[in-house]
Amino acid sequence: MTAALNRVLGRSGIPVSAIGLGCWAIGGPFWWGDNPVGWGEVDDEESIRAIHRALELGVNFLDTADVYGTGHSERVVARALAGRRQEVVIATKFGNVFDETTRQITGADASPDYIRRACEASLKRLNTDVIDLYQFHLNGYDADKAGIVRDTLEALVTEGKIRCYGWSTDFPDGARVFADGTNCAAIQLDMNVLLDNAPMIALCEQFNLAAINRGPLAMGLLTGKYTANSQLARNDVRGEHSPEWMRYFKDGKPHPEWLARLDAVREILTSGGRTLAQGALAWLWARSPQTLPIPGFRTVAQVEENAGALNFGPLAADQMQEIDTLLERTVGLEA
Repeated sequence: MTAALNRVLGRSGIPVSAIGLGCWAIGGPFWWGDNPVGWGEVDDEESIRAIHRALELGVNFLDTADVYGTGHSERVVARALAGRRQEVVIATKFGNVFDETTRQITGADASPDYIRRACEASLKRLNTDVIDLYQFHLNGYDADKAGIVRDTLEALVTEGKIRCYGWSTDFPDGARVFADGTNCAAIQLDMNVLLDNAPMIALCEQFNLAAINRGPLAMGLLTGKYTANSQLARNDVRGEHSPEWMRYFKDGKPHPEWLARLDAVREILTSGGRTLAQGALAWLWARSPQTLPIPGFRTVAQVEENAGALNFGPLAADQMQEIDTLLERTVGLEA
């Protein structure tokens, strides 16, 4: 990894690789009622091999959540990092209530007592004494009530349970409440080359927060693996029973509108020897010095391809401008 592509986790000063591992998929299947919110079946041994390969390639930031696989992702991460905890920066999340036996999300809770219980449970599953980045996982939580959550997290920093905290949200008003906290270091936001998120990037730049990019490959669409005829499995979050917020896939197939956007910029993203996924990551790095993409993975090969983007670096300014023109949006703003 080149020095230019190193990142710092916002105001925390914690150095991290310019790309992370998104550990949602390795949690395996879980549900919210009848809706699948996992990515289908997984092979835990392959997940562990993939994490080990990432470490070999210089990737040292892992992003998971207690709810991924209703605890399973955190447990797999712990297995993979046995004896190697000091090599990585671990981020996890809280806010969803779940049943590990049924693999069901059963509700949400942001009360101080619950946050403390969730933190202790994650520490145990991750087999660690401290969580490097602890993130609030309720995207649309009322900003007027967020101060209590922030203050609870500040207390956890003081107590040595966590090093810093953030919020996975796409709402600037809530993010600003967290930004007022001394130890807030990051906002996790939905963003990729097909879907810019200018208001949240501006906020992260203003307050020197890491902009952790979930969905950097548009839920897999930007890998080029899926065509108009692809059909996702029923237990996949992108399948025919996907949640309402799933924009890139509809009825288990890639959404034609997003496929068209992808086709418009494919040539630029794959220029210079990059794969499509590597070009999508290069766009994020060029978009802002705060960005930290966390593409998901289930295999060693996926990790190798994503980490390979580090060898190419960010897109050039003229390529960025051409992409905005092709997608008919003002530079740095949504269409």
